[in-house]
Amino acid sequence: MTPPKNIEVITATEWLDCEHQLGEYMTDNDYDILVEDDMDFYAPPKFGESNGEDNIIFKYRRNVFSAEEQKGAYDGLVEAAQPTQNRGLAAGSTRGKQGGTSDESKGGRDWVTECHLEVLDFYMNERQSLFDDGGVDAILEKHKNKESDDTRGMVWLRNKVSDAGYNYSTYFDAKVKEWKSMSSADAAKDATVVRKTFISDTTYANAVNSGIAGFFDRYPRIPFGRATSYTEHHRERYEKCYPFMRNLSEQFENLLPKRYAVQKACADKIDSRFLVAGNDTPFTTVTVNKNFRTAAHRDAGDLHEGFSNLTVVANGDQQWTGGYLVLPEFRVAINIRPGDLLLINNHAGIHGNTELLPPEGKTLADMERISLVCYFRENMLKLGSWEYEAIRKQFVDDRRTNKEHQLWKPLWNGVSPSMWGSDEWYVYLEEKGGHDMLKQYHPEALEEKTSLENFF
Repeated sequence: MTPPKNIEVITATEWLDCEHQLGEYMTDNDYDILVEDDMDFYAPPKFGESNGEDNIIFKYRRNVFSAEEQKGAYDGLVEAAQPTQNRGLAAGSTRGKQGGTSDESKGGRDWVTECHLEVLDFYMNERQSLFDDGGVDAILEKHKNKESDDTRGMVWLRNKVSDAGYNYSTYFDAKVKEWKSMSSADAAKDATVVRKTFISDTTYANAVNSGIAGFFDRYPRIPFGRATSYTEHHRERYEKCYPFMRNLSEQFENLLPKRYAVQKACADKIDSRFLVAGNDTPFTTVTVNKNFRTAAHRDAGDLHEGFSNLTVVANGDQQWTGGYLVLPEFRVAINIRPGDLLLINNHAGIHGNTELLPPEGKTLADMERISLVCYFRENMLKLGSWEYEAIRKQFVDDRRTNKEHQLWKPLWNGVSPSMWGSDEWYVYLEEKGGHDMLKQYHPEALEEKTSLENFF
């Protein structure tokens, strides 16, 4: 599709290697082109092909949303952005190498990685007694091919590790070997001591104002599809964003019809109650950032064949400079202002922001730049109906609060391995959702029952 004549089109001549910049803040030295007017930007096409939706990097359009639509989005979503330290690389958090070694290029701290935390959680909660012998090895295997692993700003206390008689560089591997040789209870006690004694109470990640609205897929500790906490508790306020989201969907369809069609087809496969504004939008989730200068990162979790939709809203006439979205791999930056729309390939390309500068005589606390990233979470395709996911949630909650349950213990979250293939779950689902729901989502339960009946 040929763009209108007033749309500038740029095709990059190369795709630069910027892996070394992940986790770092972008500056004015990281771009040569600053985009402030409508533009289509393409990666170098493969094999001399023409530009198209396969190699599009972004489409930027100014003044797409009306003042009323922007106000609705602001009023409906601004409170979803809350202080958090759980944004990984995007928050400028450092990355730590595994095994307890430090990454000197990221400040020289001895970072506690996600791998460390998952292993500690595994032992502290005595989960090894519920898995086969490969349980913790599966965690280690998942992380071993990562050159680096995200942290949450926590660090190992190297001196205490050394004082306990361990070689710091091999410390964590040694502890895992010890825990494997211990009983479940002893390993849990020792892992708890490690967590409380050898990890600093001080966090070093940058706290940012960020959150999610809309809906989210299952997670190991929260194994059911659901509305985000903000959406669940502020539904009436949240729905003020609907007109904005519906216009956004229309713009997406007009500008990238093929990408939109793929994403819409996926959206049609799930219960429409998991979409940000029902059938009218092919988005499940909105990331809401307030005055958040993201460090260089790639997005994860969004539909690979789809596209991210990025916009900015503000309360009234907000003035600031900077905050440009930089794509260092192409040496280009975009000055996104309130009411603008940016369709961008966020999962394939590295991106981050330059410093956001308030007007003279004011601080960031005096202003609000709210960026919204709307997308379809790929794992939402694994969800059942709204009613089915609600019964999954109820099952977890009932187990968690049932002190007579054989697995109950203080602080138990109601989740255990293989629970979704258990007779306990099948009976519960049939009782709460009916025979047809059991047959639809767990036909294996009925096949097993039939086989036993035939046996007798």
